[in-house]
Amino acid sequence: MGQKLLVISDTHGLLRPGVLELAGQADAVLHAGDVGKLEILNALREAEPGKVYAIRGNVDRTSPLNALPETLMLELEGVWIYLLHDLAQLDLVPAAAGVRVVISGHTHQPKLEERGGVLYLNPGSVGPRRFRLPVACAWLHIIDGRVTAEPVTLEV
Repeated sequence: MGQKLLVISDTHGLLRPGVLELAGQADAVLHAGDVGKLEILNALREAEPGKVYAIRGNVDRTSPLNALPETLMLELEGVWIYLLHDLAQLDLVPAAAGVRVVISGHTHQPKLEERGGVLYLNPGSVGPRRFRLPVACAWLHIIDGRVTAEPVTLEV
């Protein structure tokens, strides 16, 4: 069957209409932190993806966002995915832990790289534009145990 996951990060309290539109096409949304406002998560849930998973980032310091987990280990379609906000704080060896995908945010810089059989994905930021970085997110596709990522740049 497969899963089509929308991966976003660093909304910083700004939810663009294009992100909501994409969320409505997703089986789940994975938010890699710096949500900024609870309303962001509520609006994503209302877009009716199957599920919204979110972790807290360094700006999510007040209630209720500070109650989000710092990291999250998910199994979707038999594939283990690890979410954390800042890749520099990676606290496990992904391959040894059976993790196939590590998702992070924080830098606002989209990045996709495979190392040692592990896919490292930073979707970039869909929040306020920072410097000359693109407003970006990504699709993560899981089909029959195969994982592929598809970067998406939003026009703003």
